[in-house]
Amino acid sequence: MTIYHNKGENMDYIRLENICKSYDNIEIIKNINFSLKKGEIVSFLGKSGVGKTTLFNILAGFEKADNGQIFLEEKDITNQKKNISYMTQKHLLLPYLNVLDNVCLPFKINGINKKIAYEKAIPILEKFGLYKHINKYPSELSGGMKQRVAFIRAYLKESDLMLFDEPFSALDSITKQSVYKWFKQMIKYENKTTVFITHDINEAIYLSDKIYILAKKPASIVLSLNIENNIKDFRTSNEFLSYYKQISNCLEKYLDEDN
Repeated sequence: MTIYHNKGENMDYIRLENICKSYDNIEIIKNINFSLKKGEIVSFLGKSGVGKTTLFNILAGFEKADNGQIFLEEKDITNQKKNISYMTQKHLLLPYLNVLDNVCLPFKINGINKKIAYEKAIPILEKFGLYKHINKYPSELSGGMKQRVAFIRAYLKESDLMLFDEPFSALDSITKQSVYKWFKQMIKYENKTTVFITHDINEAIYLSDKIYILAKKPASIVLSLNIENNIKDFRTSNEFLSYYKQISNCLEKYLDEDN
């Protein structure tokens, strides 16, 4: 059954209703329902193999759902190819291109003139502190810098939705801290609607406006949390600890049931 929402400021930007998917008659995900507002950052937590990547692939249009519907601004886009940016754990920068040409790849793919592409990309690289590195090649960059370049490339695709599959997992814990702050600034700069997969509870709480936990067999959403991150020193606050305990307890409960 389709659920219609009133249009206006609180209208869902993207909404999934009763999404189901099976492989070889084995149900992987069942009746997944969630929504995102324009500009929200939403994360999915769950153990490996629970179905997070399958859900991402359906959302991206790489795989078809067996049942359910997906809406973009109230338009049914179920099982259609979507204008999305999808970034995996690896940065996938081309080693023979410098930073500027790597971030301009989305423009090149869309047939945009190189001069125009540079004019679009350079102000963004300046805004987010990468301009001085534009002539460097991936082999000359640190791990954190490579991820920043990959994020900018995804950002410049000018997509309806940004999907990130564990984009910080290859970084050490110290590098992550600086990249987190940079990432939030970049995403919020143009109100990008973002969904990412992570196994890191702290990461999810710090970066997200909303968290969904996937568990059970077949997978379903067993907990959703709206995160209020307007507190000074949020990562050391009692509020942060409270979110952590709720998520940790939920994950432990369903891990025990699955085992």
